[in-house]
Amino acid sequence: MKLVGKYVDKNGAGYVNLRPEDDEDMWHLYNIIQQGDIVRAPAIRRVQNVSATGSTESHRVKLNLTIQVSRVEFSSSGAPSSSADQASSPAGSSSAAPTTTAALHISGPVASENRHVKMGAFHTLDIESNRDVRIEKVDGWDSVALARVEESCVPGRGAEVGAVVCGEGTAAFCLLSQHMTLVTHRISVSIPRKASAPGTSQYEKAMARFYATLYDAFVRHIPYTSPSLRAIVLASPGWVREGVFNAMMTEAGRRGDKTLSKALREKTVKVHVSSAHVHSLVEVLKSPEIVAQLKETKFAREGIVLDKFFKMLGVDEMRAWYGPDHVRLAADRGAIGTLLISDELFRSSNSDSASDPKLRKTYVELVEGVQQKGAEVVMFSSMHESGQQLNQLTGIAAILTFPLDVEVVEAEEREAREEIRQQEAEILDGGGVG
Repeated sequence: MKLVGKYVDKNGAGYVNLRPEDDEDMWHLYNIIQQGDIVRAPAIRRVQNVSATGSTESHRVKLNLTIQVSRVEFSSSGAPSSSADQASSPAGSSSAAPTTTAALHISGPVASENRHVKMGAFHTLDIESNRDVRIEKVDGWDSVALARVEESCVPGRGAEVGAVVCGEGTAAFCLLSQHMTLVTHRISVSIPRKASAPGTSQYEKAMARFYATLYDAFVRHIPYTSPSLRAIVLASPGWVREGVFNAMMTEAGRRGDKTLSKALREKTVKVHVSSAHVHSLVEVLKSPEIVAQLKETKFAREGIVLDKFFKMLGVDEMRAWYGPDHVRLAADRGAIGTLLISDELFRSSNSDSASDPKLRKTYVELVEGVQQKGAEVVMFSSMHESGQQLNQLTGIAAILTFPLDVEVVEAEEREAREEIRQQEAEILDGGGVG
């Protein structure tokens, strides 16, 4: 993401002008733009003209439209399946980073009139890469939104891990960046049951076809020449990953692709997982090999912290709290050491209560409060498997620095509320007597 322009005063009023460049930038914009914001971006609008004779003609006009946001929709790129009869890549081909395929649609009434569109007319902006988007927040920019803008504009980002989660005859190709896990492609090849007799059995022919298909898909969908790619993960149950690695090294040597051979030798990490499903990436990120290599990256940090929370929940549940109400109680007592919170709680959505700006404000105040007390805040991306797991636990959890009994704390809260009611009642009674 490029920061084209920015002006935000000390009260949070102002605008930010951004230029998205890839799928992850679209995801950042989806998390930055909220209902009620004023957004200006390029658009194409069909305009009708009426001639003096009464005939009408319509044509498409390119213009910059300003709308007040009422709805924001994001869809990541799909990953179509591939069969074994796909056309193979030319020998020695090198990979390129995937094109931007994520879609971001922003809808709402037009907030600034021009000669083609009237005020209040409804329009949907289809945000495109390398096109400027100007965002102005009516209620002001809060700390979470500004932090997201700064994070999105850090240079040198991109996919840091290319992963192939495979089983016998199946493979899913994934790219992991700081905020997204993107499934770029899937393949499926029918594999018959393994025959006992050696030689050119149907099983071996099918596996050879699978390896060839996987190699071609890998070259197209994993940007192994990218400097930002730090690891290539081959994950599978059993020993499928060993067969895949050996087959790819052999084929790269046969085709004379020295770049791929070097990347496989230097960057490949083979990890055992319980299933050939994309959800197994959570296991991958917790493996010692990946933790040692990627411990400073955001998505690896998410996996480590979530694993620590679950272990604490099993060992000492009084130091592992989750749910908005309980976490706020722990924050009020200064007990939070690490706050785990999903970006979904801050995001605009028409389908749930997260669209309520007052609720978002309470989460922003919670984050700022625990940070002021020295606690660590880990913002989870709901486009990662770890973030989806946290969402199943209400999207917010905390690891406490000292144990607290939930029942005792709730009883204390009830007593405090009852005491306040009694004091208010005494004040009212005293006023009535006077």
